Amino acid sequence: GWDSPWGRGRPGWHIECSAMSLALLGASFDIHGGGIDLQFPHHENEVAQSCCAHPEGDFARVWMHNEMLQVEGKKMSKSLGNFFTVRDLLGQGVPGEVIRFVFLGTHYGKPMDWTSEKAAQAEATLRKWRERTRDVIPGEVHPGVLQDLADNLNTAGAIAELHVLANAHDAPTLLASARLMGLLTEELGGWETEGPADGATLSALDDLARRLARLREVAMDTKNFSEVDTLKQALIAAGVEVRMSKAGVELLPGAGFDAEKVWALKG
Repeated sequence: GWDSPWGRGRPGWHIECSAMSLALLGASFDIHGGGIDLQFPHHENEVAQSCCAHPEGDFARVWMHNEMLQVEGKKMSKSLGNFFTVRDLLGQGVPGEVIRFVFLGTHYGKPMDWTSEKAAQAEATLRKWRERTRDVIPGEVHPGVLQDLADNLNTAGAIAELHVLANAHDAPTLLASARLMGLLTEELGGWETEGPADGATLSALDDLARRLARLREVAMDTKNFSEVDTLKQALIAAGVEVRMSKAGVELLPGAGFDAEKVWALKG
């Protein structure tokens, strides 16, 4: 510390960061990150100090403030008993690729809600994508994925593009685009060989998804959705998660997945 007109002083929280950024990055640097809870007063004080001390610099050209993490809809807190780390999840057997997929599914500027349902959905999706891209040579990254990532790191939009590629059965583009985001890499693979559905069963789900899509297309013209509803309910009874959207139909192994029932439906 040191003596000042206001008494004995010591370095404060805000000036520490200004000093470190100047020493390591200079008076101007590109990106400053941090939690949304630090935007004021901490980051505002950093700007005030650094820009006054070095008016020739820009300090941080881009600010990226991440929102807070929630667990099952509640704020993560030790007092609530819902606090855990990535290492804890890995210790529980949750694959690192699944954790990454869940995180990428929400834009960094929005609250991210970790739920067991999201983790299960991510695992089922990745299993299916890995089976679909097995022995596939990567193609070119899809322009839509690049466009989303260039738009303020919109990872949620990029993940949505991956779903479109998967539904279109464009395995080479899916593989290249996913790997750009750190998914479907060889380093993170291996975990998918253990699970409720093998490759043949996942292929059967693909066939059933195409059948359901065809039935829905016919039903849109006839206004008779009875066959669609019958197949959909049978799939749900077999523990299959049914996702239907304008982009297509996707079937994923869900809670209580029963491969025998799936094969019976396929016929």
